Amino acid sequence: MFQLNNYIKANSVSEAIEMLKADADARLIAGGTDVLIRLREGKKEFGRLVDIHDLGELKQLTIQNDGTLIIGSGVTFSMAMASELIQKNIPILAEASSTVGGPQVRNVATIGGNVCNGVTSADSASSLFALNAILNLEGPDGNRQVPIADFYLGPGKVDLKHGEILTAFIIAPQNYQNCYGVYYKYAMRNAMDIATIGCAAICRVENNHLAELRLSYGVAGPVPIRCFQTETMVNGKIISDQLIRDIGDSVINDVNPRTSWRASKEFRLQIISELARRVVRNAIEKAGGKF
Repeated sequence: MFQLNNYIKANSVSEAIEMLKADADARLIAGGTDVLIRLREGKKEFGRLVDIHDLGELKQLTIQNDGTLIIGSGVTFSMAMASELIQKNIPILAEASSTVGGPQVRNVATIGGNVCNGVTSADSASSLFALNAILNLEGPDGNRQVPIADFYLGPGKVDLKHGEILTAFIIAPQNYQNCYGVYYKYAMRNAMDIATIGCAAICRVENNHLAELRLSYGVAGPVPIRCFQTETMVNGKIISDQLIRDIGDSVINDVNPRTSWRASKEFRLQIISELARRVVRNAIEKAGGKF
């Protein structure tokens, strides 16, 4: 039985902010797929909830005149999978969304909740890292925007102050236009499992050169990781089988996985290297690159 001491349903983002401001112990609940588990486990710090899961202003999926994509934090994974806007412009996020849990979870779990949970295994995080997503945060002190790479502070810790709400993800046109991406989740089961390793790659190809690579991982460190060293090494090089081998070798120096009951560090490193080769090759081929 859930030990709820207080539950309030907000009618707007501004109202939710005021509710949080008035109660230092209150926490947000959106899809509830993480919060309800913690309540069932008896976590008392989740006993006072402000519900924002029905707020239409958090479910926007729009493209601005300059091509900037706005994805509301309340967009569920099922919505992301079905969205023509996402499928057309950033299908990598639809791919990642399809790997989350099962249909019941995807119907209620939100992208915002997945990121704010702060775990390195979040399936949406790797793709959003590769897309250079900006997080729009609203709170009692106004609005601020934070790059997703700066939002993760440590395992289970994010840069979200009490009273603040993540309202949207902002993706600039230069981060997806003429770019092609692939997400792959390696897990012990084919469905309804937490990632052992998640890998996202976005490529831009020009004259059969790798003009740009953005490569990111989940569960390859305490927080999701961008492989900046590898990206810098390969950007601008001609596409070849050797380039793919070099990427697989180099990426080991960008990551820092750990041993857990799910997999050893050594096994994760092997998977990280192999996924780099497979996922980047696939992304390059989608971008029109020839080997």
